[in-house]
Amino acid sequence: MLQMSTVEKRSVSIRGHRTSYSLEKPFYDDLVAIAQSREMTLAALVASIDAARPTGANLSSALRLYVLDWAKGTRQPTGQQKDAKSGG
Repeated sequence: MLQMSTVEKRSVSIRGHRTSYSLEKPFYDDLVAIAQSREMTLAALVASIDAARPTGANLSSALRLYVLDWAKGTRQPTGQQKDAKSGG
């Protein structure tokens, strides 16, 4: 059975600017795992996702979508998406 997780608000400094995002624990745990696997800090990973998100897109949503792509295997270690047509 799927266990529901409450949303937790967290703060991070991105390029000298303090901001916050809200994530459920499973998404946060996966972000931490992604950062560790890439030998980078969580703040650095969040900053890279923030820099790549479209203008006006919500940071929390961008983080969730990034984790979802990673879990589905569509994210490369550099953060680039695989080309679905070529398989890589």
